[in-house]
Amino acid sequence: MTKLLSLLSLLLLLLVLVPLSSQSTIAGNPPSAAHTELTNYGFPIGLLPASVVNYNLNQTSGDFSVNFGGSCKITLPPDNYLATYSKKVTGKIVAGRIAELDGIRVWAFFKWWSITGIRSSGEDLVFEVGMVTAKYPSKNFLESPQCEGKHSAS
Repeated sequence: MTKLLSLLSLLLLLLVLVPLSSQSTIAGNPPSAAHTELTNYGFPIGLLPASVVNYNLNQTSGDFSVNFGGSCKITLPPDNYLATYSKKVTGKIVAGRIAELDGIRVWAFFKWWSITGIRSSGEDLVFEVGMVTAKYPSKNFLESPQCEGKHSAS
């Protein structure tokens, strides 16, 4: 009987701890309101750097702006593409889709390319660069990256 109680106690403890450990955090801190808003629309918090200063979202139209206090660069998983975020990123968000995106660029094939949209497709994210798309697993974006430094891309 004591073994059964011990087993039940262990299972109860696991049921309590697993959901807590699966919540994403940013450098040990809870996610910002902007990061939380991303999850409300079906996206992982790792699409935004950790350095969000503030954001605005029109709940009716989906128009948003995210301010970082300065531009920054990060390395995007899994292929280690260098990306730059402008001081202000704007776009339109609805469930599973970010469109009219402005302010995020990625260095590939010896050129800077603007990411114009992001779609959530099951377990994957589809990044749009004009008419070209690239698909990556959402699990690569569960943690919000820290800016690697100030960068001015033109």
